[in-house]
Amino acid sequence: MESNVNSIRPQRLQPGIGFGSGPTGTLRSSLRPGVTVPIAPLLPSPVLLAASSGPPPPPPPLQLHSLYGGLGAGLGPGAAGHCNPGNPAVLKEAVEAVVRSFAKHTQGYGRVNVVEALQEFWQMKLTRGADLRNGALVVYEMVPSNSPPYVCYVSLPGGSCFGSFQFCPTKAEARRSAAKIALMNSVFNEHPSRRITDDFIEKSVSEALATFNGNREEADNPNTGIGAFRFMLESNKGKSMLEFQELMTVFQLLHWNGSLKAMRERQCSRQEVLAHYSHRALDDDMRTQMAADWVNREQSVAGTIGQEVASTERELEDARLAGRELRFYKEKKDILMLAVGQLSAANTATLPSH
Repeated sequence: MESNVNSIRPQRLQPGIGFGSGPTGTLRSSLRPGVTVPIAPLLPSPVLLAASSGPPPPPPPLQLHSLYGGLGAGLGPGAAGHCNPGNPAVLKEAVEAVVRSFAKHTQGYGRVNVVEALQEFWQMKLTRGADLRNGALVVYEMVPSNSPPYVCYVSLPGGSCFGSFQFCPTKAEARRSAAKIALMNSVFNEHPSRRITDDFIEKSVSEALATFNGNREEADNPNTGIGAFRFMLESNKGKSMLEFQELMTVFQLLHWNGSLKAMRERQCSRQEVLAHYSHRALDDDMRTQMAADWVNREQSVAGTIGQEVASTERELEDARLAGRELRFYKEKKDILMLAVGQLSAANTATLPSH
């Protein structure tokens, strides 16, 4: 009997929602994702970790106010406007200040080649013992366009993604703009305040309890949403916010896709899900399974993918111009485009031969 349970468990923990998800074997339009406000900057809502059926929270942004305050600490309404990441002038000033500071301490005064500096920064981390499983290569991706403004994305070795945040008249300028925002976040991520510590965990859990009117017993019970939230923080103690955010992107995508709800319906415990996906990197197999779920939705309700692509592109654009971390949005778009490709292939395969 035990062997049967063990053989079924890996299937129950698959990200696809079609397997054993309910009496009919499918999950329908009730899985349409939305956006809610996170409980605090930089961290996901414990509701996500509770595998709820409600709308997913947005990815935890790297808010500029964390550059001046502390992790998760609000500056109050009077100061918030000066550090609003949606303010292009403030964002540009902050990025340039960090780049100048980096240049001063590494290459002396003068203009810094940010593209080279970003690569050198991650190469330096690798030589100093950073756990970079895929090496230190920084990858750039230009959005195809024959005219300005040009847009460029840059993916860091850990998986975090940033994009050009200014109007860029040339492809080279778009590349530099993406490198600047990525370098700023990379440098600041090394600051001790960006580490998950006991004090930070206690503060975050207390804020979650206050936000959701929870009690202390919930925080100590891993079977509750807030307890799972605490478990994730404890499991990542010592990691930086960027590292934690990279991990949480997987759970955000699972929630957006409806996979967490489906796993709950398969009687997977929260502990099982957390333990399994805390050590599983986002890979092509996971993307393919999620894309297949969107193909099924499209076949049930025509236009579903088109609506989701439009919504995701707006989110991606807004986040890029605000200088936020973009991997959640980029992965969503990539999964949806993969679904479009699967649909096209399926339609081609069913065309009558002449």
